[in-house]
Amino acid sequence: MKRFILFIGWLAMIGPHQAFAGELTIAAASDLNFAFKELASEYEKVSGNHVKVSFGSSGNFYAQIQNGAPFDLYFSADITYTRKLEEAGLTVAGSQYRYAVGRIVLWARNDARLDVTQGIAVLRQPAAKKIAIANPKHAPYGRAAVAAMKHFNIYDGVNDRLVLGENVSQAAQFVESGAADLGIIALSLARAPALKDKGTYWEIPAEAYPPLEQGAVILRSSTHQEYAKRFLEFMQSPQGHAIMTRYGFVIPESR
Repeated sequence: MKRFILFIGWLAMIGPHQAFAGELTIAAASDLNFAFKELASEYEKVSGNHVKVSFGSSGNFYAQIQNGAPFDLYFSADITYTRKLEEAGLTVAGSQYRYAVGRIVLWARNDARLDVTQGIAVLRQPAAKKIAIANPKHAPYGRAAVAAMKHFNIYDGVNDRLVLGENVSQAAQFVESGAADLGIIALSLARAPALKDKGTYWEIPAEAYPPLEQGAVILRSSTHQEYAKRFLEFMQSPQGHAIMTRYGFVIPESR
C-alpha cells in the first residue's frame, strides 16, 4: 500500500497530460501476453508513458539479455533467470521482484473429442494424438508440464506425441488452430478473452509440479530506470494486482 501511495503521489506531480521522453521496453514471458497488454494499456493511461512489450520464452530472453539486448525491464516466468542476472551484475540493485506464481492447465477446444475435465488421464486416450506444450529446454511452463506428467506417471507413455511450441503462447496456438488435440498451457492464457470461450480447461494440481515463481528486474543497461521503477510500482498497486489475479496468477506475499 505504501508503494501505491507513492505511485499516486508521483502521478499527481507529473500531471495527467505530461508525457515522458522515450519508450519503456519490456521483455515478458509469453504467459503474460494478455495480462500485460491490459496492464500496459492501463499504465499508459495514468502515466502518459508509452510501453512496448515483447513476448517470448523466458530462457531465450535470458540469453538475449546476457548478450546485451536493449530492454528496460525483464519479466520472467522463472525467477531463477532474474536471480542469475542479478548475480551477474546485470540488474539494478534492489529491483528484484517476485511478482506472481503461475498455474498450468489442460486445455482443449470446445469441438474436441476430449473431455479435459476428466483430468490428466485424458492424455492417454487415443484421440489425444498430439499434445502441445512449451519447449522445456527454455520455457518454464514447458518444464512444469513435463514435471506434472511425470508426477502422474504418464510422461513415458505420451512423450512421443508431444508437440513443442517455442513458448507457452505458441503451444496454446497449436491447440486453438487444431494443430494439436489438446495442450498443457498457462492458466492465464486459458482465461484470456481470445481462448476462454473457445475451449475448456482443467487446472492441474499445484503439487504436481514445482512452483512457477515468476520474477522481474530492472536491467542495469536501461536508460529509463526511473520509468521502469514506476511500472513496477504500478504492478504492485491494487489495480495491477487485480488485473493479474483476474488472469489466474497468484500474487505472492511480499518478502
